[in-house]
Amino acid sequence: MSAKILIADDEAHILHVLSMKLCNAGFEVLTAQDGEEALELYHAEQPALVITDYQMPFMTGLDLCRAMRESGSAVPTVLLTARGYDVEGSEMADAGIAAVLEKPFSPREVLALVEDLLKDSQTFSSQA
Repeated sequence: MSAKILIADDEAHILHVLSMKLCNAGFEVLTAQDGEEALELYHAEQPALVITDYQMPFMTGLDLCRAMRESGSAVPTVLLTARGYDVEGSEMADAGIAAVLEKPFSPREVLALVEDLLKDSQTFSSQA
């Protein structure tokens, strides 16, 4: 069974490009166009990893990460940001964000990061 990845971004082309790259690599991909939809999908589908844009309607990616963390999530999360937008290290830790990628990004870079984060989380899970 392939790992389930949730991608949340209000830009359709980002959803399309990342979905194709991850599907072609064998992952099951779920998509959401805003933070609230992403949070609902997160609770319903229990993905292994979440990729979210920072700036989205209804709930920012940072707020989404915080809400997931408050519900007990240990799921690795990647936050996508616009060029020049900084996320403080303390904000990342508080929200459970594993990595921040600046747009524009390489889909290959995202795939490599996803594979590394999933490998790390599986190693951690098997040691617990």
